[in-house]
Amino acid sequence: MTDRTRAHVYVSGRVQGVYYRATTRDTAREKGVDGWVRNLDDGRVEAVFEGPEAAVEEMVAWCETGSKAADVDDVDATDEEPEGLDGFEVRWSDSSHG
Repeated sequence: MTDRTRAHVYVSGRVQGVYYRATTRDTAREKGVDGWVRNLDDGRVEAVFEGPEAAVEEMVAWCETGSKAADVDDVDATDEEPEGLDGFEVRWSDSSHG
């Protein structure tokens, strides 16, 4: 039994070109959360957070504010089964979901 949880998050608003991904990565690493973040072609940011439930919840809440220059309209988070990700990375935009 593990206390790890996973949240799959879509963030909409002015969240591209405002250091949102880099700040998300740095914050997740500080909290010990694994996963990834990337820009989507429609202007949203997509992120996955895996780790202790409290830390993942903190990251989802953090997304509602994001980086200082961001203007977040909405955060849509879904709980999923953890995949055992290790580390947190910024991914480049990719239309395929592999």
